Amino acid sequence: MSSTLEKRFSLALYNTARTWRQAVDRRLKDLGVGQASWLAIAVVATAGEPLSQTELAHRLGVEGPTMVATIDRLVKAGFVLRIPSPTDRRVKFIELTAAGNRLYDRVKSEADVFRGELLANIDAGKLRVATELLETLQATIELAK
Repeated sequence: MSSTLEKRFSLALYNTARTWRQAVDRRLKDLGVGQASWLAIAVVATAGEPLSQTELAHRLGVEGPTMVATIDRLVKAGFVLRIPSPTDRRVKFIELTAAGNRLYDRVKSEADVFRGELLANIDAGKLRVATELLETLQATIELAK
């Protein structure tokens, strides 16, 4: 594979991910939360298990202090609660409130519609191949950590 193609791929991957997040953020601006907040809410909502602040930061790829500030805003807005760990007083789990769950439902609904609009004219076969490629790349990166 040529290094030019690899560079194009890297740049396209990075720019597409950034542009995608920005487009979704613009679409969700009327909900009153920014990208960091709706991403955090979505990760908590779909985690399947209680997440500590540290685990949430890890899943979002942000530093601890950044996560603390985001959680502080979400707590103040009434979207999440910090729940103390029963086994380690240093650990706080993040849980959605009823308002946080309602916001997640709105975010998910809007994001689902928007994703459908963005992908409507993409060939299903190409989308499947691209998705499999990205999933394989992610797994490779995870193994290389």
